[in-house]
Amino acid sequence: MDELKGIYERICFLRQKGVKMKEIAEKSGFSPSVLSAIYSTVLPAYFKELQKGCEENEALDKALVWVNNVSKKKLLGSLSVLKNVLFTMNAVPQKQKETSANPFLDALDCNMKESVNQITNYSGIYLSYSVSSSSKAMKIEPYLIAPSENGNYVEVGHQNVYGTTHWGAAMMNGQNHLYLTFNESQPPQLTLFYICLKIPMYDRPPFLRGIYTCCDYNYNPIARRILFVKATDSVSREEFLKLKGILKSRESLDEKEIRYYDYTCRPEDVIRTCNIPSPQMTDNDLETEKKFLGF
Repeated sequence: MDELKGIYERICFLRQKGVKMKEIAEKSGFSPSVLSAIYSTVLPAYFKELQKGCEENEALDKALVWVNNVSKKKLLGSLSVLKNVLFTMNAVPQKQKETSANPFLDALDCNMKESVNQITNYSGIYLSYSVSSSSKAMKIEPYLIAPSENGNYVEVGHQNVYGTTHWGAAMMNGQNHLYLTFNESQPPQLTLFYICLKIPMYDRPPFLRGIYTCCDYNYNPIARRILFVKATDSVSREEFLKLKGILKSRESLDEKEIRYYDYTCRPEDVIRTCNIPSPQMTDNDLETEKKFLGF
């Protein structure tokens, strides 16, 4: 079991030197998704359980609960081979990057890579609850949050109520916020929708609350309250793709869903804007807009 710490530290070292997770996986005989799960989920959870006072075998059993593509037998049986591969790999020094003209883009790139190491407690499949823009109903839509197969960023998936699947990326602001970003249109058109989720002071939160921002059918910005409730800790794409988004009226909800509806679907839980067809664009347009929207 002592080998696990050395393996984790060596992977960290290789990645810091610019070696890709995919390259490490190819040489170690693991698939990229399995090695990413071991690195980003199993080992951090294992070390955390040890800190709590768990015995090594028990700590590993608890850590493996969080993934469904890694068996204890295969992991322990492959440790010596994996360790040998890792410590014989050449750590190619990372080329010095030229400073870009936009430090913000550099920060985004760095954050996306670092977020993989912080996403462990929030990975899984969620059901989201928010008000529909097109009807008096609540949207219930599946989301996936998981390390990407190459381990370079956090991948997020979304199944909307109209049968469309979106794939995007997530970033974390330390331990305060989790940002999910998607393109709602087909490239090259860019129609972003993004979600800012507040991270609570809880080890593995059962739900996350936040604000969902997008454009309505007239391309006016709209923001609404959204609730993410964890359905499973699985990060399986296949399991996620079997789920579908649905619309439900308040009359068809069960007791728990009514609480979610009351939290996310009240009139004050939606912020809207619209264009007023005014040739002058005076201050009066501001009052007209609010009257038009019923505030």
